[in-house]
Amino acid sequence: MQYVFGVIFVRLSDIATISRGVRVVRSQLNTEGLYPVYQNSMTPLGYYEKSNCPENTTFIIAAGAAGEIGYSRTEFWAADDCFYLECPDNLNSRYVYYALLCQQQYISSRVRRSSVPRLSRTDIESVVVPVPPLELQNRIVGILDRFDAICNDLTSGLPAEIEARQKQYEYYRDKLLTFQSAE
Repeated sequence: MQYVFGVIFVRLSDIATISRGVRVVRSQLNTEGLYPVYQNSMTPLGYYEKSNCPENTTFIIAAGAAGEIGYSRTEFWAADDCFYLECPDNLNSRYVYYALLCQQQYISSRVRRSSVPRLSRTDIESVVVPVPPLELQNRIVGILDRFDAICNDLTSGLPAEIEARQKQYEYYRDKLLTFQSAE
């Protein structure tokens, strides 16, 4: 249907499998290791010897920092207060991540405020996202990833910004110091 009509707007549960993570106890975790464990914040709770989510997976924190949206380029362990999304081949998981970031305010509004803030599975499933054809999803992701690198990655962003400012400086310097002869 999306290829006939272009961009369609669908509930998250209609385009991806939403799974809840599996509980691990603190005594099972290490301070370093291969697989970070996401439980109730975007900072790993610790590290575990196994993973239950593949690389390039979008996830949503459901308690504590409820409503926070994450994306992992590496395998990880989703604990029981973390929902992760399994996307079919015609859906770019990184695109879903960016689309959910655009819905951050709505998602945050659905969090039940209590001693431990919580976001229900039903609220996650009901988030509506725009889904363009895969080719456009990939193009959007490429653009946003480059922009993200410029803004957040000092190793690539800062040199690119310095180069852009240097070119801007040279342009204006040349314009300001180029005078027409009075003949």
